[in-house]
Amino acid sequence: MENNTPLKRTLSLPQMILYGLGTTIGAGIYALVGELAGISGYLAPAAFLFAALLAGLTALSFAELSCRYPRAAGAALYTQQGFHSHKLTIIVGLLVITAGLVSSAALINGFSGYLNHITTLDRSTSIIIVSLFLIGIAVYGIAESIFLASLITVIEVGGLVWIIFVGHDALNQLPEIGSYMIPDFTLASFGVIFAGALLAFYAFIGFEDMVDVAEEVENVKRNLPLAILFTLGITTLLYMLIMVIAVASMPPEELAQSKAPLATLFTFHTGQPATIISMIGMLAIINGSLIQIIMASRVIYGLSSRHQLPAVLSYVNPKTQTPIIATVLAGLVVLLLALIGHLSTLAEITSFIMLMVFSLVNLALWRIKRHEPDPEDCIIFPQWISLLAFLVSSGFVILEITKAII
Repeated sequence: MENNTPLKRTLSLPQMILYGLGTTIGAGIYALVGELAGISGYLAPAAFLFAALLAGLTALSFAELSCRYPRAAGAALYTQQGFHSHKLTIIVGLLVITAGLVSSAALINGFSGYLNHITTLDRSTSIIIVSLFLIGIAVYGIAESIFLASLITVIEVGGLVWIIFVGHDALNQLPEIGSYMIPDFTLASFGVIFAGALLAFYAFIGFEDMVDVAEEVENVKRNLPLAILFTLGITTLLYMLIMVIAVASMPPEELAQSKAPLATLFTFHTGQPATIISMIGMLAIINGSLIQIIMASRVIYGLSSRHQLPAVLSYVNPKTQTPIIATVLAGLVVLLLALIGHLSTLAEITSFIMLMVFSLVNLALWRIKRHEPDPEDCIIFPQWISLLAFLVSSGFVILEITKAII
């Protein structure tokens, strides 16, 4: 199918920061606080911090690569530039697409938990309705999609600030229970933190999605790297405050029983129904799911436009200037995965896939920097950072594989 319609370059720096916050916050804190408390207990804040450091190293690589190669297809494109392997490029592209679709399905599952707080709608019906709605929004247009995502992001960040405000008295408990939150550096303690960090890492996934809309960003070489760094910093601060307040407020095993943990936390501190928080949580989760569908469709489009997937998938609707066939395909796969999957399982699968992708991207950047160390008009980080990011990411992959075998 012959198609020369370009993507619409319309996203500013503030919009990209909101885009990043929308996918990371929606993908993490509203859905996974309880799950993480159940895995790591009082060490959940340490698991979050460990995950943030891991994500931060790779975020620096993506920030630099987004300036070097400001085009759609993101990680797949970076792999191509680093290894010059057609097959490896396609594999990485498909892994990123899979991770995005699985992540979106995980979020829609998280949505159903919050929905149960305010309606009696059954899980399958709610998944079908919201999936079709998100497909429609994503098809309609990138500007409209990002406007909606940005509006929801402002609301969801406001919800987190509200939780921090009503729960800040829990910080007074730190002198008594703070010692429980500090790891004792034994093998058992590290094992608990590692197990939680793999799940917590899912909460930081988002910056890699931002690079997949590079062809729709204004002044992309400046705005996209800055947006990635701002997103990670703001997200880490909010997550740490929320997680510390959560485990200081109630026993982790009690928090783990909640399907809507921040709603439970709100009720615990105020004694009031958490209807508004539940609604904000639902919006946050759906926002993340929408952005994941957009991301996956852009990677499909990017690979197709470079003749690495069937050409029909790169068709751009002349009216909406969106890759309509790729978007519909991505949305339908999300719908199917959401119906058959479970939140924590889908989240862990997403984290594992992205750790493999991050390992390859970090190594690709290290190889690129050896041949082109100082490109013009780009943010550049020391070469050792990309190598360290590769070692850390690949180390996590190896440990997880070893754990699965044992």
